[in-house]
Amino acid sequence: MANKGDGVSRDRERRLEELSPFELKDTLIGLAEEGDRKSAAALLNAGRGNPNWIATAPRDAFVLLGGFALAEARRAWHEGDGLAGMPGRDGIAGRFAAYLDEHRDAPGAALLSASVAYGRDTLGFDADAFVHELADGFIGDTYPTPPRMLAHAERIVHAYLVREMCAGREPARPYDLFATEGGTAAMCYVFRSAVVNRILHPGDRIALMVPIFTPYLEIPRLTEFGFDVIELKAAKRTHEGLHLWQYEDTELDRLRDPSIKALFLVNPSNPPSVMLPPDTRTKIAEIVETDNPDLAIITDDVYGTFVNGFESLMSVLPRNTLGVYSFSKYFGATGWRLGVIAVNRDNVFDEKLAELPLDDKHELAERYSSLTLEPDKLRFVDRLVADSRMVALNHTAGLSLPQQVQMTLFALASLLDTEDSYKKHCQDLIARRFKALTDGLGVHPPADPDAARYYVEIDLLSWARRTHGEEFTRWLQDSYEPVDILFRLAEKHSVVLLPGGGFDGPQWSLRVSLANLPLTSYERIGAWLAEAARGYLAEFEKRERA
Repeated sequence: MANKGDGVSRDRERRLEELSPFELKDTLIGLAEEGDRKSAAALLNAGRGNPNWIATAPRDAFVLLGGFALAEARRAWHEGDGLAGMPGRDGIAGRFAAYLDEHRDAPGAALLSASVAYGRDTLGFDADAFVHELADGFIGDTYPTPPRMLAHAERIVHAYLVREMCAGREPARPYDLFATEGGTAAMCYVFRSAVVNRILHPGDRIALMVPIFTPYLEIPRLTEFGFDVIELKAAKRTHEGLHLWQYEDTELDRLRDPSIKALFLVNPSNPPSVMLPPDTRTKIAEIVETDNPDLAIITDDVYGTFVNGFESLMSVLPRNTLGVYSFSKYFGATGWRLGVIAVNRDNVFDEKLAELPLDDKHELAERYSSLTLEPDKLRFVDRLVADSRMVALNHTAGLSLPQQVQMTLFALASLLDTEDSYKKHCQDLIARRFKALTDGLGVHPPADPDAARYYVEIDLLSWARRTHGEEFTRWLQDSYEPVDILFRLAEKHSVVLLPGGGFDGPQWSLRVSLANLPLTSYERIGAWLAEAARGYLAEFEKRERA
């Protein structure tokens, strides 16, 4: 049976379901743009996670810092048209204070003044060294030194991660940070270095907590990895059948199997956008401590700031957990490509390196022999840095200096916002959009303190079963492909959503991003979703009467 729209046959829908949801998105956008041309509707792409807001204060600070940095470069020396030197360190903090006093009413001045004071008084920085790192970093006149991360930037981002990812709980030993070109680069580096360093081997069994961001599904199955993937499904529901997007203990207990070498998760999840609650975090900690003490955990916590009281597994299980964080979503900075990998100084990754067979150790020592006289003692976090530049270019590794400066200012803006004003604005914006969507749908879901609401995953089949019974549900499955509703919305209303099945969620679910459209768009999307659902029901009832 063909789908109700004219643009895509059921057979083509079936084939398109095999694509990554982000590739399928391009087909949906094409249909939506065609629908846009045929009607007065504007394309509404709620399939993207890119937020439509930005954090202004740290950007204002970056721009104002640039004026000072250039003045310092010219102060060092200048000649002719447009040729200057490199900012000097001695006395630079005093000159910066005078510059900020002169520009005290300029946007960003207050944040920069408070940032220097925070670094000096709270973190114990030498003021000249800190201000020089900021000014010289803005200019970007040298390779990053050290390559892993600038010294002051690392301390500040560490404080930010403790505050936002670890519920303010300082670890017994600090994390070492590696600044990366966004969370995507961090993912690539972690997968590759884990295999290169024999922490994971092709064919090893790993676990994924699903639904999950699609690269975590796709990368492990690439030929060079070929992992045996076990999926832990967030199948917990209420008595009424509503998804909670949480994990039953029976699913978590599968981690007790020591043949599972690694666990990958996004927390809060993508697309359900729900964090692991305290009892689940405690359960995973108990499993690791009693049954699988060498389990390597990789957690991607990009949405953590959208839930109050968030605490990452990197805080609960610092020895076992490598944390990945991106500044992209919270600060509206996907184009900056700002990410960080956090590895605690007491960690299972280094322990696994120490326990490798001698042949593996000798081979890896040869790999890293150009970096140190004792390559067998090179820590995993430093191997990540080297591997990111094929080892031979380790001396030019690292995130660019201007990027690290902007990352530092993002972190400082949060650390100095003691009332969480920015966070409350972001969360309130998401909450209003969620209400608009559910009002349009005509539903009133219960409050969920664990939900970030950055995305919403809607399960059409669950709705069908709860509201109209098993017979209608079977008819819907027999008559249409799970992506059919996506094509209807694209063709008729120029709305683009993503299939939840592509994230290994329920096949009949779809993902709505609440991050990237105006408030009024979400009520319309909700209403059109409800209209499409009623269309299926009307067709079923008509056939029943025939």
